[in-house]
Amino acid sequence: MSVLVVGISHNSAPMPILERVALGPEGAQKLLADAASCDHVMEAAVIATCNRLEIYTEVERFHGSIEQISRLLVERAGASTEELLPHLYVHYDDGAVSHLFQVAAGLDSMAIGEGQILGQAREALRRGQEAGTVGPALNSLFQQALRVGKRTRAETGIDQVAPTLVSAGLDAVAESARPVLGGEVVVVGAGTMAGLATATAVRAGARRVAVVNRTMERAARLAEQYGAHPVPFAQLEAEIGRADIVISCTGSTGVVIDADMVRAARRGTDRPLGLVDLALPHDVGPEVASLPGVTVVGLAELRARLQGGATGREVAEVRRIIGEEVAAFLTARRQAKVTPTVVALRSMATDVVEAEMERLEGRLPDLDDVTLEEIRQTVRRVADKLLHEPTVRVKQLADTDGAVSYAAALAELFALDPDAVDAVTRPVVKEAGS
Repeated sequence: MSVLVVGISHNSAPMPILERVALGPEGAQKLLADAASCDHVMEAAVIATCNRLEIYTEVERFHGSIEQISRLLVERAGASTEELLPHLYVHYDDGAVSHLFQVAAGLDSMAIGEGQILGQAREALRRGQEAGTVGPALNSLFQQALRVGKRTRAETGIDQVAPTLVSAGLDAVAESARPVLGGEVVVVGAGTMAGLATATAVRAGARRVAVVNRTMERAARLAEQYGAHPVPFAQLEAEIGRADIVISCTGSTGVVIDADMVRAARRGTDRPLGLVDLALPHDVGPEVASLPGVTVVGLAELRARLQGGATGREVAEVRRIIGEEVAAFLTARRQAKVTPTVVALRSMATDVVEAEMERLEGRLPDLDDVTLEEIRQTVRRVADKLLHEPTVRVKQLADTDGAVSYAAALAELFALDPDAVDAVTRPVVKEAGS
């Protein structure tokens, strides 16, 4: 079996297409269940962010699986296959491992090196574990990807060099509206991105930060964490009226802030207003940007501004680390594939030794226990020495192109029981780390 990734992101599709495949938590759960139910799919996980939707699967067959999984994204977009297919990308086996490590390290993000993707990958793993769609293969892959993401940031500091979407958006609107420092900021939403927006605005020295959400309890919880002010959704218009900057990042499927709301909120004032729309689908209606004194910055504008991101030196160092980690992971995975055969071979040898010792005891009943034990140890050493070279060599050869055939040849030559090989315990699925 091998890992297959089918996805679409800001790197492969324009924002209007990404809006059509955008998912909330319930949608991601449904897509996960649909992917897991596809033929030949053994495990599944889904990464769903504001600019990325990727389905990771452990599959028995490549071609049948890729067609079914791609169809899920086509149906989600409500598009024809011909329309969406050019925007999809596929990574298989070694390429899938490399891609996920790059995603976790932030190299595939809109803001190169940003750290939020780590939490999103962790959420994808948690969601799959709770749904029972993530097994040993994807658990091992995602756990290692999370470690790679942490390592690249710890050793290179790329996340300190690269801006976040929030900070990039604030910088963009500050060119025509008031800077965050000393200003009034309104955050609409209470999810992960809203938390990042609130924290960024507070750290940047905003005079007041309000958190507006449809669920007042969630708004209060987020506001309390950063010393902001929770506000009920019914007062959004009033908050826009006093704001210098509004950051909207809800999970709504429709427009949250339209032209009529902004026009009413700004009645009697010409103070510049900056709106940062980090939602997908977008929260801010397109006609809002045409209002006088209003600047709207969305994900499409941010993608253009963030081209380049971190410096070539940091990116090169992160790529070097990823290369090391990919090679190590693939080596360990290939060697793990031959482990059941090696264990079964040594188990067979142990059974042969014990059977011969029982026969010896039956033929020579007068042998004392000390002598019997010495003979037993001698026979075991002979068996171990005979098996040492084949088992060491098959593990070494596991890192070559013929790895699977070497393990199969070993099983065939020693007539190993396939059931005994399959019975070797697979790795235990661990909970996603923090």
